[in-house]
Amino acid sequence: MIKAVIFGSIGTLLETSDIQRQSFNQAFKTLGIDWYWDKDNYKKLLKKSGGANRVNYFSNLNKKFVDSKKVREIKTLIFNNYLKNNFINPRDGVLEVIKYAKFNNIKIGLASTTSIENIDAIFTTLNKKIKKKDFDFIGNNKLIKNVKPHPDIYIEALNDLGVNRDACIAIEDSVDSALSAFNAKIECVAFPGLFHLDNDFSFCKKYLNKLDISIFEN
Repeated sequence: MIKAVIFGSIGTLLETSDIQRQSFNQAFKTLGIDWYWDKDNYKKLLKKSGGANRVNYFSNLNKKFVDSKKVREIKTLIFNNYLKNNFINPRDGVLEVIKYAKFNNIKIGLASTTSIENIDAIFTTLNKKIKKKDFDFIGNNKLIKNVKPHPDIYIEALNDLGVNRDACIAIEDSVDSALSAFNAKIECVAFPGLFHLDNDFSFCKKYLNKLDISIFEN
């Protein structure tokens, strides 16, 4: 019996990939860096978890030193400012799953490894359609040493929620993030984001373009 459902990242709650891409491009412009990530570039870069890691990877490819920490800092400010001034609806089926979980006393987690500032901005842009208090656990980058695909954040979530891995289901939007659940030995439902639709999620329990309560079935 499923006792907990863990949304793996902010991208499982709402679609932000292209907003993040545009925020990176604005950060490059602000810092005078002659880079522009188009959608195809960004899709490839998303295979690397973490914004700073993507910047470092791209920097090495182009043999040009860039302060990835500074880029990520500016990008985060731009991204969060956008979210705080615009409302975005949850992805298809997310509200249904949360409602079902709450009605059936199934614990709800968010195994995100993003910053606390990003987490706050996400709940602002959701305009109270999904609230922090809906979750029994909310992760952030301060809680773990190793980012996804390492299992650290899921192990933290399991310990905090007080559930066994075999009584839990994860929902993830990217391969690296899904591998984090897989490495924690938690069954995972693939719910790909806009830039992850053609990725290989064959190791996941299910692949859904719209969430529904079937994820709770064995």
